[in-house]
Amino acid sequence: MENPSNMSSGRLNRVGGGGIGMEDSMLAMLDASEAHDAFDDRIAFLDAVRASSIIQKHRKLPTGKIFRAIFRMLRTGKSLEVIMASYKLLLDLEKHFPRVYSTGNDNSKSSANSPSKLVVAEEAWSPLLVFQDNANSVGEESKKQPDQPLEPSSFHHLIEELAELSSETEFQASNMKALQNMLLFQYLVVVLEGDFLPRNATMNWNMQRESMLNILLGSRKINYKSMMQDCLIVFCQLSQLQNELSNHLEIQKSTESQLSKHFHTALSFALHEVVKNTCVSMDKFFVMIMDLDISRKKADLEGHTTRADGLRKPLMDILLDQLAYSIDTVPVFLKTFSEPKWKLEIVVQYLWKYMTKPSARTRKSNGSSEDATFEVALKCFSNKTGTKSITKKIGPDVMQFLLAFGFQAQLSILSEGNAEGGVSALADLCQMFISAFESLRSTNESMEIFSIGKEALFTAATIISMKS
Repeated sequence: MENPSNMSSGRLNRVGGGGIGMEDSMLAMLDASEAHDAFDDRIAFLDAVRASSIIQKHRKLPTGKIFRAIFRMLRTGKSLEVIMASYKLLLDLEKHFPRVYSTGNDNSKSSANSPSKLVVAEEAWSPLLVFQDNANSVGEESKKQPDQPLEPSSFHHLIEELAELSSETEFQASNMKALQNMLLFQYLVVVLEGDFLPRNATMNWNMQRESMLNILLGSRKINYKSMMQDCLIVFCQLSQLQNELSNHLEIQKSTESQLSKHFHTALSFALHEVVKNTCVSMDKFFVMIMDLDISRKKADLEGHTTRADGLRKPLMDILLDQLAYSIDTVPVFLKTFSEPKWKLEIVVQYLWKYMTKPSARTRKSNGSSEDATFEVALKCFSNKTGTKSITKKIGPDVMQFLLAFGFQAQLSILSEGNAEGGVSALADLCQMFISAFESLRSTNESMEIFSIGKEALFTAATIISMKS
């Protein structure tokens, strides 16, 4: 990413040097394309915006009119090429013109001698309208006009549409609207991430509370818990859909006529990739919210929160409740969710709900969930009584996934070199995991060992053999 100071100067100069005339020319090009429904003119418009905003030496941030035109193409375009081109252009503009950035994020000597400062581009156009004082004025219009930013209830409605789409028994690979909704969600997550991450890095609740993410989740126009439940549905079912689309592509290659093969195969490939990337975006969305929850908890403990911050159930608790209610989704969720730190925390807290708590108590340990670690969870499998107790509540198959994915996440964290004990800690973890797995298997002799279990056992045995 280029130096933010250069981006800032580009933003300030966006209307200079003939910018208005260039904008008029591009908008005229767009008007012509809409009048004749001309595909070539739309592509030419997108290329012109890219050239003036990204490629040229003196780049200029597009005006709100230009942004709205690109946004409308993403949401209403009829050709795959126009939809994908508008989506990619929006992402590239986010990359080159960040909405929030720190002036101290480069390695120059001058920045080393001065404290970093968070810069917020207040004037930048946004596809999300989350601030309460503005939401009422254009909220209804945003639902009808595809070039208008989404307000909180529209964002929630988008999640609902994705949940309905992903739960359909027969998913049509030629569903262009589905592709547009998934791309729209991906773009919105990029925008939320670009605004939240720099704010969260300040560890200053005053900056964190003003993030679009925090305001969106705290909006009275959404049912937060319901939206998070829908997000989990989308995440798990799109993961399954991704596998189905892979099989669909193979069948399609061998059965389609040569005449129709080019278009539908291209759309199927695009849809398969978009489904995969939507899962990645939902993963990032979950991680951002859980990071925000941690920041909020820290601020609350330090006395920095106020009544205006409101109350919101942590996402971790919602996920645990839903995974406990729909236990069949546990393997799919853990397979798809990628962030090791949070995956491990989810596994540990899930096990903690059902395991027999350690009898020993100290001043620093009172048996609360904050005392839970993966190593403590593994010790519950040290005897048949404990193994039978927890397996009866969860089931041996799901337990196998919890242990295997928890082990992989813990191993990933330890392998980063941040853990005390180094190689010794890795070997101890592997030995405890193998012992727990053997206890699970001996207690449930008919249990099938899945590929994830075999992989984790092989990894653990290999690490132990390398140490010896």
